[in-house]
Amino acid sequence: MEVAGPKDVVAGGADLEPGTVLAAYRRGLFPMPDHRGSLLWWSPVDRGVIEVAGYRPTRSLRRARSKYEIRVNTAFDQVIRACADPRRTGAWIDQGIIASYTELHRLGWVHSVEAWDGDELAGGLYGVAIGGLFAGESMFHHKTDGSKAAVAGLIELLDDEYAEDRVFDIQWVTDHLATLGAISIPRDQYVRKVRRAVTLPLPRAFAGR
Repeated sequence: MEVAGPKDVVAGGADLEPGTVLAAYRRGLFPMPDHRGSLLWWSPVDRGVIEVAGYRPTRSLRRARSKYEIRVNTAFDQVIRACADPRRTGAWIDQGIIASYTELHRLGWVHSVEAWDGDELAGGLYGVAIGGLFAGESMFHHKTDGSKAAVAGLIELLDDEYAEDRVFDIQWVTDHLATLGAISIPRDQYVRKVRRAVTLPLPRAFAGR
């Protein structure tokens, strides 16, 4: 399927088997059900990313990061279920998504980045890692700045010798993500960057997990 057209939704149907999902990410797509539960495949015309190379965190982000310890893949189930909390505004993560991404986590393709305050999970995010692509899916916080700290921690993990070509995808730019340095790039530019990124080695924090 070619990624083209004026709308963010480019296809519907198919399944959430690991091979299907990973093939979609390699082509710049991601799955998200609509409010009726129909599975749609999205490739936003204006794609949100955070540039890793040369990233300069704001003072507030540095302060948020300093509050918490960053861990990887120690509480994936807690993270995805917190992100899926139906009480959240705009909640979209259903049981099918949870089952699919939990299996992808078991297979080593999906990872959680967590902000901890001692023994308390303060916030976190999860996403798909294919080579140099990290496609962020959702984030949450239980404590002030918990999700911001997780984003800052992830950028640190991605900032290595391949940072110039790594892609940190955040789907769309929201007001909150804009304060963290997110920008929009055209769909065709994003797809080109992904083609290069997926050929890179995984960040060390995710390799072997």
